[in-house]
Amino acid sequence: MGERHELAGFLRSRRERVTPESVGIRGLGRRRVAGLRREEVAQLAGISAEYYQRLEQGRAAHPSPEVLDALGAALRLDDVERAHLRTLAGPVRERRRAAPAADVARPELVGMLDLIRAPAMVINDRFDVLVANAVAARLFRFEGGRANLARRLFLSPDGKDLYVEWDQVAAETAGQLRVTSGRYPKDAELAGLIRELREKSVMFRALWGGGDVSMRTHGVKSFRHPALGTVTFSYEHFVPVGDSRQRLIVLVPVAGSATEAAVQLLASWALSPAYD
Repeated sequence: MGERHELAGFLRSRRERVTPESVGIRGLGRRRVAGLRREEVAQLAGISAEYYQRLEQGRAAHPSPEVLDALGAALRLDDVERAHLRTLAGPVRERRRAAPAADVARPELVGMLDLIRAPAMVINDRFDVLVANAVAARLFRFEGGRANLARRLFLSPDGKDLYVEWDQVAAETAGQLRVTSGRYPKDAELAGLIRELREKSVMFRALWGGGDVSMRTHGVKSFRHPALGTVTFSYEHFVPVGDSRQRLIVLVPVAGSATEAAVQLLASWALSPAYD
């Protein structure tokens, strides 16, 4: 039943986000619900209102691919949301048997990090940092023990200071954790992380309640460093073939920019262990 309610909650959160005007519904007087009514979603998707109500109430599961496509169109879902909807509607057995998140980076990826001059690290989809090269360690100021980027973002005193676009990064991180949670509902460590963040962070609790999903694969991100000031990178996430729960992240400064010079300085510090 938990998985059914997860599907129901996601459908409800997407329905409440769609405005009647955006789908051509006008002039129906005062509305008592946010977004679309259930019967309006059903009509747009070409399914019965009774069946859609059962889906939203967690009394039906495993809708057909055709119904999922129709709901995706009716609710104006993007590609990430459609994939998440299919995951939640899929066989629970497959998600329960999914491989656990890696706790150790693949040796081949560790070797690659030493060859990358820019900040680079390997994380799992719970945002545990499995290994980072020396430049990344200097940039993020990792201090002993295993770091978790989500926990640091929401719970660490320096979380907001580190990320210039903190609100955006926070929303994307919560959305990505929701995608991972949908894929691996029996991951106890992931569930514990989400529970901790919900209990201790007002912002995470609000973002989680919104039901949004996200998958970051590339983009631009800026950081504040106490010695270097603001540095900006384009970033890429690479998923190794054969291990979908690991990520190689590389931060690339723009050629000739101040950030490129800052990375060179970070690299020189990394070669000097005595630097503090």
